[in-house]
Amino acid sequence: MDFYKNFYRQFYLKTGGFLPTKPLNQNLFPGDYFQIKNGMITLLGNIYRNGVIASEDVELSPVIKQNPSNWNFSDGISKPYSGRGQANNAIEGQFEFSRQILAFANKGSFIFKAEEPESIKINNWNDIQQQLIIKLTQTLFSFRELYVVTESATATQTTLAIAGEANAELELASDEENFGLVDIFGHQTTKTIQSKDIDYYHLETKRRPAYFKAKKLVVQDEKLAYFISDFLNKNYNSGEWTDSFFDSNFHNETDYSSQMIMQNTQGYFLDMLQSGELNPNTALLYFKWSDANLDDVEKLFESYGN
Repeated sequence: MDFYKNFYRQFYLKTGGFLPTKPLNQNLFPGDYFQIKNGMITLLGNIYRNGVIASEDVELSPVIKQNPSNWNFSDGISKPYSGRGQANNAIEGQFEFSRQILAFANKGSFIFKAEEPESIKINNWNDIQQQLIIKLTQTLFSFRELYVVTESATATQTTLAIAGEANAELELASDEENFGLVDIFGHQTTKTIQSKDIDYYHLETKRRPAYFKAKKLVVQDEKLAYFISDFLNKNYNSGEWTDSFFDSNFHNETDYSSQMIMQNTQGYFLDMLQSGELNPNTALLYFKWSDANLDDVEKLFESYGN
């Protein structure tokens, strides 16, 4: 399912930073916290429901209308046929219908349509973010990796189709009078006549909060820089120790890439801290919040295609 990544990346870029849940159509509400495990979102709790944030500190926004044009997009889609036809019904007699064929150029090509998108978000994130770090990493929990949903979006109706192979097709029809030759994808009256190599096709008619923005726990930049420098210094002459300790002729020259260390350091840096060094008084020196972004789309798919 690595080819779904195209939809997730485009969704983030088109909607101004929202991401679909994974699996698709999962509910995520403001305050939900989760981890990404094996390419899936694992919901662990909610900062409000679990009392991480006191009731007097709860401040949610009113409904925020989203720009509908940003929530209707596609990639690799063409319409080789759109037209009107006639058919006979035993009861009503002859009637007209709209017919359309959607062609998907590549594996992972998709079309997405949402009606009346809107969202709700945590309004006072800046006021609660520091206490969340302390409580989630030290006093209530000991998380080292975590995401907190800051905004959830819904729509009155969403429709999504994703191709499982190149040259996939979707043939649709509707007997609504007022469509003419306009796009009939995403309407409740539209019926699927046939599909070819479509891996996912779903019409959602409930207002599911299936799209979200989130903050993620990350290690402070200056702490990472210090750790990398310290790590390289400590390992600079490790070859001399290897020769002495093992009394061998092993090849022991090691070329450490600071870029490689930077990419992989967050997880094991915290594991290498001295006992007691990370505590409620120092947590804010080590952690900060960062926006979930396209790097996290990669995490949602890292268990696939390997």
